[in-house]
Amino acid sequence: MAAILRNVRTVGNLASVSIRSTLPRLTAAALVHNSDRIRQMHTHRWAPQPCHVKLPIQMQRSRHMATVQAVQDVEKRVLQVLKTYDKINAEKTLYAQPARAYSDKPPLTLEMILQRVLLVLRLYDKIDPEKLTQDSHFINDLGLDSLDQVEIIMAMEDEFGFEIPDADSERLMRPRDIVQYIADKEDVFD
Repeated sequence: MAAILRNVRTVGNLASVSIRSTLPRLTAAALVHNSDRIRQMHTHRWAPQPCHVKLPIQMQRSRHMATVQAVQDVEKRVLQVLKTYDKINAEKTLYAQPARAYSDKPPLTLEMILQRVLLVLRLYDKIDPEKLTQDSHFINDLGLDSLDQVEIIMAMEDEFGFEIPDADSERLMRPRDIVQYIADKEDVFD
């Protein structure tokens, strides 16, 4: 359903943009092409009808004719506006133009990975930051249980943006092990 709605919006945007860009051009071309005919139509002198001839109701209205100079002034102003409108390009439209922006993760080093791992571990409430080193064992040295170790691995997944399988997470018992695992997965060699 969302795809259909997105397609309908896209078609609507394209239709409005194409109408805005082509309609003034067609109008300008028609004005230039038919300018003589328009000038003749506006400056035509109607012959007075005899009083005894009854005209149909639609033709009994009084007609107001513009002078040739007034028609030329209006035509010149319209063509000037159309010329400036024709200079509007895609950058000046109301709708945002689609653009792709490509990026990559910032380059990692072993030192940067170590700092991020230690920061995540220091922010974990059950770890004493003073006891934390690169070689601290989560269970033996820091007194954590297996559930805490799973929470630490989940925090590392959030920090580095990829999933660590359960089979691999059981082997990650020290910060140094986590750093080495992430470096292997991200192809960081230092």
